Amino acid sequence: MDYVPLLIQLISGALGGNIAGSLLKNLSLGTLGNSVAGIVGGGIAGQILEQVFNTAVAGGALDPAAIITQILGGGVGGGILMAIVGAIRNAVAK
Repeated sequence: MDYVPLLIQLISGALGGNIAGSLLKNLSLGTLGNSVAGIVGGGIAGQILEQVFNTAVAGGALDPAAIITQILGGGVGGGILMAIVGAIRNAVAK
């Protein structure tokens, strides 16, 4: 198993979670919370998109389309999960 795609997804998920946290201040979980939620969301969404679009690493060389899919999937997934967790946290706090 090649860990580079997963690493790309986790890093972009953390970035996506923090970007979403800075844009959605009322849902922000703080830097650490945004990062953790983003990492989890990025990993899950990235793996799902990798299976759906079949963008696995071929022959040990990273395909540019696969890298873009991993970055977008991880970033968007991280941002979405951070927003969901933030909304749940706000609803429970009320």
